[in-house]
Amino acid sequence: MDPQDPQFLYMVLILPSLFGLTLIGEGLNKVLKSEVAGWVSIVLGVLFIVVVVFSYFFLSGMISLY
Repeated sequence: MDPQDPQFLYMVLILPSLFGLTLIGEGLNKVLKSEVAGWVSIVLGVLFIVVVVFSYFFLSGMISLY
């Protein structure tokens, strides 16, 4: 699979970002209902998005090498 393909961008960056946003949204819903477990979902969602951003910079650096 060529890293320049839109399918690659969709699989590697957009879908995981949506999953991270879903975790954050679920965590906010739990926090608003006064559940302590919501903070865990928020932290995991933020970490997931940070990993996606890091992978974007990593992949864009690797793409520019070719």
